[in-house]
Amino acid sequence: MADKIATREAYGNALAEFGARYNDIVVLDADLAEATKTCVFKKKFPERFFDCGIAENNMFGVAAGLATAGKIPFASTFAMFAAGRSFDQVRNSIGYPHLNVKICATHGGVSVGEDGATHQCCEDMALMRTIPGMVVMNPADAIEARCAVEAAIKYNGPVYIRFGRLPVSVINDNEDYKFEIGKGVKLADGTDVTIVANGLMVEQALIAREILRGEGISASVINMHTVKPLDTQLLLTEAQQTGAIVTTEEHNVLGGLGSAVAEALSEICPVPVVKHGVPDQFGKSGAGKDLLEYFGLNANGIVEKVKAALKLKKMR
Repeated sequence: MADKIATREAYGNALAEFGARYNDIVVLDADLAEATKTCVFKKKFPERFFDCGIAENNMFGVAAGLATAGKIPFASTFAMFAAGRSFDQVRNSIGYPHLNVKICATHGGVSVGEDGATHQCCEDMALMRTIPGMVVMNPADAIEARCAVEAAIKYNGPVYIRFGRLPVSVINDNEDYKFEIGKGVKLADGTDVTIVANGLMVEQALIAREILRGEGISASVINMHTVKPLDTQLLLTEAQQTGAIVTTEEHNVLGGLGSAVAEALSEICPVPVVKHGVPDQFGKSGAGKDLLEYFGLNANGIVEKVKAALKLKKMR
């Protein structure tokens, strides 16, 4: 694995890269350009950057207007503000008319750290996937973050992408890697259980697989970077092959990846689905890495859930 880089850093770099290729891209921010890394685009294309100030709701309205004028707006702020504070504007001004706005939210999950529960949005994907026609993505590393930005540019419609604050390992640096909206990526084969992960939990899923292998348990690992539309065909194949699923995400266990997977499989191939993520509670203030450990968002936490899933599998 290469050096660690935060997906928000990759997002800022991707905006600057693709901004040179696509003249219709404009970037909006809510007085957080240094944190969201849209400042990289701002320095390169100041005439196409708009700081809307601490007025997120207005920013999304401006983004909607720019989309109707043929631009490709990337509107950025923290996940708590994009999905939480501005849900009404995103739903009614962007989702309802199905406008070509890209909502790019950084600082999602508990790894935000010291800002505490008010800024640790663990509900964003649950909220965004309820909006009809909204694409929802959570890339695992810098390579995938760049690919998600490019895919969003080429997709005509509203997109929500979550980027993280903490540096994460690069895991998709291989020639066979291919990114496609709505298509999961199989990272490892297994026969006993399938681990479905996204965001920074993908790396932990791969570590958990090695721990499990040492205990004689064979696990598949799926990088489900797109929560909506969900790759139900890949899930069906895995459910039929392994008979047990564990989902892992830096998000509330209610409403996110785990819920999406459980909902899909309950209809097409009911198997045990055990969800691993932030329990149904608010975050806390502390260092991001410490909070991940506190909430068990690590490989050992995944291993525990896998063993629980295998017990359920034996009871069937």
